[in-house]
Amino acid sequence: MAEMKQFGLDVELDEQVAQGHYSNLAIISHSTSEFIVDFATVLPGVQKARVKSRIILTPEHAKRLLRSLQENIVRYESSVGKIEIPSPQQPSDAGPKMGEA
Repeated sequence: MAEMKQFGLDVELDEQVAQGHYSNLAIISHSTSEFIVDFATVLPGVQKARVKSRIILTPEHAKRLLRSLQENIVRYESSVGKIEIPSPQQPSDAGPKMGEA
């Protein structure tokens, strides 16, 4: 079992949790009292996404997570480079676009 010291807090990380889960889809929903984040995996040719992990947060912790992700992305991009998000591509057989003849 790995232990980490962060912010003066002992954090325990067992070996199975340390392996993590790959996720390429996050589904976020909320109520008045909580945010729910489902992390799922979508595989090519498979019609069903499988949720690997669900995290339930208070609104305050969701906002702290947002801020922490923003700070970490800024640090990442300053050392590694800008993260590019490709725009979704439309199928070539989608027909004429608005304004095209």
